[in-house]
Amino acid sequence: MFDAKSRYVKAETYVVEDARGRTVLVVAPPPPPDQVLLGIHLLKQGERLDLLAAKYVNDPAGYWRIAEQNDVMLPESLTEAREVEIPVKAR
Repeated sequence: MFDAKSRYVKAETYVVEDARGRTVLVVAPPPPPDQVLLGIHLLKQGERLDLLAAKYVNDPAGYWRIAEQNDVMLPESLTEAREVEIPVKAR
């Protein structure tokens, strides 16, 4: 269901019933990674998290690491932030 490099590849799944009575497969979110702060990036207008992830984390798909470091569920909620915490590159 997920790419082999996805943080969800080993996540548990379970079935729930939604408000309409439909059966839905749900993925339990994995615990946040144990990350160390590399530093603070002063966000400029138009900078995207995937580009910051490519620069600092060496993986554009690692934007979620920056979101986790900043304690946000949706990465786009950081677009209006002035400062973004950047984690150390994962090994």
